[in-house]
Amino acid sequence: MSSRAIVVDAPGRHRLVTGERPEPGPGEVVVRVAAAGICMSDREVYHGHRDPGYVRYPLTPGHEWAGTVEAAGPGVDPELVGRRTVAEGFRTCGTCERCRHGETSLCTAPYAETGFTHPGGFADHVVVPARLLHPLPDDADLSAAALLEPAAVVAAAVRAGVPEPGERIAVLGAGTLGLLAVQLLSSCSPGELTVIDPRFERAELACHMGATEARTPELSHDVRGHFDLVVETAGAPSTAADATLLARRGGRVVLTGMFAPGATGIDPVHLSLSQLTVRSVFGASSAAWSFAVRAYVTGQLDPAALITHEFPLDRYADALALVGGGDPKTGKVLLRP
Repeated sequence: MSSRAIVVDAPGRHRLVTGERPEPGPGEVVVRVAAAGICMSDREVYHGHRDPGYVRYPLTPGHEWAGTVEAAGPGVDPELVGRRTVAEGFRTCGTCERCRHGETSLCTAPYAETGFTHPGGFADHVVVPARLLHPLPDDADLSAAALLEPAAVVAAAVRAGVPEPGERIAVLGAGTLGLLAVQLLSSCSPGELTVIDPRFERAELACHMGATEARTPELSHDVRGHFDLVVETAGAPSTAADATLLARRGGRVVLTGMFAPGATGIDPVHLSLSQLTVRSVFGASSAAWSFAVRAYVTGQLDPAALITHEFPLDRYADALALVGGGDPKTGKVLLRP
């Protein structure tokens, strides 16, 4: 059986290759990919802007994906074949102190992640350890399920923020992470749920998804020091510092966006005088994945509403160009192998 895959040989160079379907090794499964999302991290990989310690060329990218188990390797329950599924991206060791403590996103083994160091979902098939699977119901929408990876990251942020009913909450950024955060946070019965984003179209969509108010960054100065919890999702140069200014004294801030070198630093004087609790999130633990999958299966999370474009695998270049192109009407872009 043949199988196609996008291969990025080096920054700025890619090709579509066709070969034999990969075979699963012990403890592994082969998943036929139904849909794979493209995010800004995939652009960083393609253009060579990702930290060299977190990517390995040549590479088949794609860390946001969903599909159906097609084959099981030795030692894997054959009942998994035919199941719709997603899978955790971090290939954790499961034995280090942090993994044993349940903090799998802090695994101390050498970094390994599907789509960055191991072949990912921009392909007809992907091979992953069966222990990382999160099986889905038989009627699950696999296009929507492809967004469960960013949803798991958001779930990690929400869990870290510990929202309580009636609290004043702000989400900084209305991209994919921000809109998923709005959906999860709205289910916590906040007293206020404000979204801050310069793009009117994105902010308007956030209000349809559960936000009680939308503001531009310029209009956010009036609410500085107002929020019990601020979830930052944009990863823009100033948004980490902005998030700490939005929180009330004694409030909580969770940084979820991926920042580039040169981002504005957080004022340590403000941080200490305001007695803020600041957390950051990189990836998602197994518990956060379970949280996101449960929210999706029970209908608290509707990732399908974020999808605006779908492309076949051979139009990878067109799809990648659309992501990060600046059009506020562009939401999540999927590849459909």
